[in-house]
Amino acid sequence: MLRFIVRRLLQAIPTLLILSVLVFAWLRSLPGGPAGALLGDKATPQKVAELNHILGLDQPIFIQYFKFLGRVFTGDFGNSLASTQPVLSEIGFALPATIELSVMALIFAVGLGIPLGYLAARFRGRSLDNLTILGTLVGVAVPVFFLGYVLKYVFAQDLALFPASGRQAAGLDATTVTHFAVLDGILTQEWDAAWDALWHLILPALTLATIPLAVIVRITRASVLDVLDEDFIRTARSKGLGQPTIRRRHVLRNALLPVSTTIGLQTGLLLGGAVLTERVFNFRGIGFLLAEGIDRRDYPRLQALVLLGAVVYVLVNMLVDISYGLIDPRVRVR
Repeated sequence: MLRFIVRRLLQAIPTLLILSVLVFAWLRSLPGGPAGALLGDKATPQKVAELNHILGLDQPIFIQYFKFLGRVFTGDFGNSLASTQPVLSEIGFALPATIELSVMALIFAVGLGIPLGYLAARFRGRSLDNLTILGTLVGVAVPVFFLGYVLKYVFAQDLALFPASGRQAAGLDATTVTHFAVLDGILTQEWDAAWDALWHLILPALTLATIPLAVIVRITRASVLDVLDEDFIRTARSKGLGQPTIRRRHVLRNALLPVSTTIGLQTGLLLGGAVLTERVFNFRGIGFLLAEGIDRRDYPRLQALVLLGAVVYVLVNMLVDISYGLIDPRVRVR
């Protein structure tokens, strides 16, 4: 298993290098170049030439690329044009918020999606199956921002069951340790702060979980149906194995391979930044930073966030490959 993991890690290196080339080329393809983008309306040929010299953009392209790689490895993405703060510091504050939101959304999506998909397959053609399929279609079709506003209006304004926005209550004096609001409340034993942060996660997490939930339900249902038609399931039944044993050892384990791929891809999407959800609920995470960076043409911030999103996708897909090896030992020898 260790050799399998090392092989996957080595395979990720050229992918990350190609991604760095793409981000580097994207910066050079900006209208007016990076210098023109940084100067904005103040760009004149003389100022652009001066800034190109200061940034080293008048050097050979290969030297520029290796210097760009050096800055990436040291975490030097420059300062944000919007806040004048180091971009890495901004990401350090925003990333825990998106991770908390994504983890909560995945708990909803996976915790409900796999059981619902399995039950829909088990009772194929019955009312539960039809309702599940209808629900998944609605979940995919309804825009995330619209659902967010509906949940916010009903449960935050009308019923006043959940907070409408933010990560924690404005007047709450909570101790910050890791910038993970729930975890900080647990570590410092400030249980009111932990509960408040968890309560603020419910509505945005439900909003964010709708599409992953619908996709996981559909993939789980289709995968379980495929496995139920396999010869080894009929063989297991003919041997007299009980239904619980067949479901646990044969059906679910074999059906989890495509489901794990789906979960991995959805995780990459969530961690890449839930732009609309974070905007609706004023949840200052990576998606909020990305939307603000686009509005203000904050290219240093966008460069870092694009590269971060690409790295997240590569790492998540690598973890999916490793999970394949854990679920199906035959994958390890391929």
